[in-house]
Amino acid sequence: MRRPDEIDAKILRILQEDGRVTNQALCEKVNLSPRACLDRVRRLERAGSILGYRAVIGRSALGPTLVVHTEVTLVDQRQGTLQQFEARALKCPEVIACHLVSGPYDYLVRFACRDLDHYQRISDAWINDLAMGVARIVSQTELKTVKEFSGYPIG
Repeated sequence: MRRPDEIDAKILRILQEDGRVTNQALCEKVNLSPRACLDRVRRLERAGSILGYRAVIGRSALGPTLVVHTEVTLVDQRQGTLQQFEARALKCPEVIACHLVSGPYDYLVRFACRDLDHYQRISDAWINDLAMGVARIVSQTELKTVKEFSGYPIG
């Protein structure tokens, strides 16, 4: 694989901003022929630089939604404990982000729930499931989103 160049970076910026852009519009923006542009996009997909395309859904489409950021501390950091926790987090549809982090806790998890009772049922289940290895959960409810993730800085 060759290293991404400035044209690749421009393609990534454009697609990150508008994943529905047509190949014709994209090739015009990066000054390539349609075939050359499509070849680059496909190469970026194969290389894992482009993981997929999706719609960004506004929260208003979900109805009332409580977003909770949680700091999760596990009972230990053995590989099996981490794997068990991650497998459970991946299966939980309310988990909208989960990050293994350094510092005083092990994971930063973001939940989207109907209400506080819904979140509490999930967090109680995680703590009560000894196989999951959760020692402690500290929660902060989101009051307002100032800036939502809109993509990575490219170039």
